[in-house]
Amino acid sequence: MHGSAPPPPAPVDRSSAAGFAVNPLDRMSMRRHDVEFLKGLQASEAARTLVLAGDLPVVKRGKNGFDPFFTLSEAARLGAVRETAFLGCDASSALFASLIERADDIPADPHIAFLDIRLIATQGLLPAEIVGPLGEAKSLLSWHARHRFCSNCGAPTRALAGGWRRGCEACGAQHFPRTDPAVIMLVVDGDDCLLGRQANFAPRMYSCLAGFMETGETIEDAVRREVAEEAGVTVGRVSYLASQPWPFPSSLMIGCLAEALTRELAFCDHELEDARWFSRDEVRRMLRRSHPEHLICPSKVAIANLLIESWAENRAADSQR
Repeated sequence: MHGSAPPPPAPVDRSSAAGFAVNPLDRMSMRRHDVEFLKGLQASEAARTLVLAGDLPVVKRGKNGFDPFFTLSEAARLGAVRETAFLGCDASSALFASLIERADDIPADPHIAFLDIRLIATQGLLPAEIVGPLGEAKSLLSWHARHRFCSNCGAPTRALAGGWRRGCEACGAQHFPRTDPAVIMLVVDGDDCLLGRQANFAPRMYSCLAGFMETGETIEDAVRREVAEEAGVTVGRVSYLASQPWPFPSSLMIGCLAEALTRELAFCDHELEDARWFSRDEVRRMLRRSHPEHLICPSKVAIANLLIESWAENRAADSQR
């Protein structure tokens, strides 16, 4: 349909086990500036779009489950479309993302549902190869909703390059979608690992430590700083394991293993409600939900689960060599 061969199969990276990480689309980033090309894709009867009302994905409700795909004309009939962005192409069609301001702007319809994107991912309401593009759509449209005015001069901006840039006609400034890098790390000491919990976690759940990277900071230094701030533990060697797009609103979780040089805990920034060292056997029980204290780990949607399970089952050893 779009004059190019289907994209090759995606490599099976460790990251692909995390939620929102499987995205089979050919983003065709080299063609985003071709206005006529994009118009041709939009005019095609095969073109589809994912619709978000604010932050909520809109889906069709059917006998066999939920269908997230709309034609562009169907999306326009739902309500006033504020932004449209080009996500990419698969072997058969182009996929766009359409933003309607609020769920209240869409008339009640028994065949239409609004789903929380976390629920979609955690409960497997849609296949992984759809959840990834849906996360892409949410992140991109959230950026548009929050960047309608130029940060340089305050004038209104307009979407360009298929929705991957906003331009200011008043001062000429160009603005691009942002991704906020965050480190998430499993701190290990031999056969023990450090897990913590925040007050807003699910009851009895412990997870990896995490935090946003700062300007001018390496991944390794961000890991060491965050662990020291949150738990008072000194970290030595840091190794990368996997990553995960996290559309809340637009983060990239960079998963690492971190070797502890000290074990004494001190909750320096009071972000953690609790933290403790767990043996590998305890962690395996937490993953199986058979821990004697009924402690659990995050669900498989979260990259924390991938980090914890890889270490618990000795599948992370290659990243430490």
